[in-house]
Amino acid sequence: MSEGQRLFVGGQWVEPDAGYYPVIDPATEETVGQAPEASVEQVRAACAAAREAFGAWSRTGPAERAAVLGRAAEIIRGRLGPYAELARAETGATTGTARAMQVGVAAARFRRYATVEPAEWAIAPQINEAGPMGRAGVMGALAVRQPVGVVTCITSYNNPWANPAGKVAPALAMGNTVVVKPAPQDPLSVYRMAEALAEAGAPAGVVNVVSGRATDVGAAAVASSDVDMVSFTGSTAVGQRIAEVCGRDMKRQLMELGGKGAALVLDDADLTSAVAGIGTTFSFYSGQICTAPTRVLAQRGVYERLVEQLAAYARRLKIGDPREVDTVVGPLISAEHRARVESYVELGRKEGATVVVGGERPSLERGFYVAPALLADCANDMRVAREEIFGPVVSVVPFDDEDEGVALANDSDYGLIDYVWSGDVARAFRVARQLRAGGVGINTVGRNMEAPFGGFRKSGVGRDVGSYALHAYSEVQAIVWPG
Repeated sequence: MSEGQRLFVGGQWVEPDAGYYPVIDPATEETVGQAPEASVEQVRAACAAAREAFGAWSRTGPAERAAVLGRAAEIIRGRLGPYAELARAETGATTGTARAMQVGVAAARFRRYATVEPAEWAIAPQINEAGPMGRAGVMGALAVRQPVGVVTCITSYNNPWANPAGKVAPALAMGNTVVVKPAPQDPLSVYRMAEALAEAGAPAGVVNVVSGRATDVGAAAVASSDVDMVSFTGSTAVGQRIAEVCGRDMKRQLMELGGKGAALVLDDADLTSAVAGIGTTFSFYSGQICTAPTRVLAQRGVYERLVEQLAAYARRLKIGDPREVDTVVGPLISAEHRARVESYVELGRKEGATVVVGGERPSLERGFYVAPALLADCANDMRVAREEIFGPVVSVVPFDDEDEGVALANDSDYGLIDYVWSGDVARAFRVARQLRAGGVGINTVGRNMEAPFGGFRKSGVGRDVGSYALHAYSEVQAIVWPG
């Protein structure tokens, strides 16, 4: 049981105006701890504190900012055990996932952005002819990356460590200050992150955290006149509403939204590799991840064998207590989300899909579990093949030739990450270049953490990760002078 956590505003731990609410362990349905409910006034105070701190922090040297991030990384690494246990309890992730992919990745991201990168670069001199805008002669120029200002970071519930770290670390590295509004389901970990940053020497007001279940908490953090940019991870529907508010004041946006990743399995694919990759939809965060290959497009030559092997894979996975080392599939985040996932499995059946395996509740006394579900005989116009379910549900659609497979993959409202499995690497690259997605994995669901991340269409706006995140949290300024 974690102790109740107060809001973190202007370097102070502040009692919430609206009291506390319980955070529930999805595996046991017991209370993990009490999270603070901020008022709109307290959210505005957090934004004002970030604005006040921005001037001094933005003028701090890059090496000094990097040192704070490096110390934060070491603090987080040193507390890997208790931090991971809290993350496991808040999210229902397996212990291994909480340690490696949540807290471990967060520490690595702080360490990554503790590396100082150039914030300016020279532009080749240009010889100008005399004209109304100035005299003739050589003009020098320098392009400089400036911080955006105050950034509101609204984070997702599926990873309360890696996702916030992926926003906060590069934003601070570039000299911005932040107001973090974590997902209401699992905010306690984000307060631990703020605690680590404060101990690492982040000045008062540079990092602020406000939480709450009411929609006006996040809305106030977006609408504040003190905020220059909003970085959001979550559903497309919420992202659209945030974009409307940002548009009125021309605020910068970074949006990582929904996904319905197409996994093209061509007739020369290694099916063992394809099944292992696609099977992560069943296991990794129980499918609660926007990059999951949930929409499988299988060429008819391998379709039946692929369905058979995916079904066998799903049946082998142990569902249960995330604390047990051999558990592969943990619970969904809440009872409400479990009901939503179950409704999609039933919808698929009504639409004409065959539920090959799964979709039912396992015989466990407590927890928000759903057995991994495989839906075969799907068509690309079915809702289960078009809408983001965000759970351990895979829909399989057959296709005849390569051109049809590409057309089906691109027939989507989303475009975050697609996948191609083929034994012919040249063929796989040819197909990948035709896909309308921000990223494409060839014979893998793994990611290169320096490669740009973001989506086409309704999957988002902008790119981050690696150096691209430093670009996302900065403005480019040109300085020109006569030579």
